[in-house]
Amino acid sequence: MKGENRSPMPLAILHILLHVAIPGAAARLAFRDTWLTSWLIMTSAMIIDVDHLLATPIFDPNRCSIGFHPLHSNTAIIAYTLLLLVPKLRLLSLGLLIHVGLDALDCLRMGAA
Repeated sequence: MKGENRSPMPLAILHILLHVAIPGAAARLAFRDTWLTSWLIMTSAMIIDVDHLLATPIFDPNRCSIGFHPLHSNTAIIAYTLLLLVPKLRLLSLGLLIHVGLDALDCLRMGAA
C-alpha cells in the first residue's frame, strides 16, 4: 500500500514544534504584555518528558504517552488542572495541560486513546 513504509519522524518533528508553537501562540494571545516570559514558563513544561527516560526504548514515535508515562498519567493531569487554582503556578499549569493535550492528540492519531 502507498505510504506504508513512511517514517514517523516528520510527524515527531511536527509534534515537538507544536510543543513550542502552541504555548507561544497562547502567550501572544492571552498575555500580550508578558508574552515572552509566559511563553518560556509554558514551554518549560516540556520537562515532564523526563519520564520518557524510564521507558525502553526512550523514544517510540508509535507509543501513546498518555497513561504510559507517570507524568502523563490521569492522576498527574488532574494535578496539573488543580494547579490552575494557584496563581503563581497558573502559567506552568497551562503549559503542562497544553503539553498533555498535544500528546493526547498524538494518541488519537495513532488510535490509542
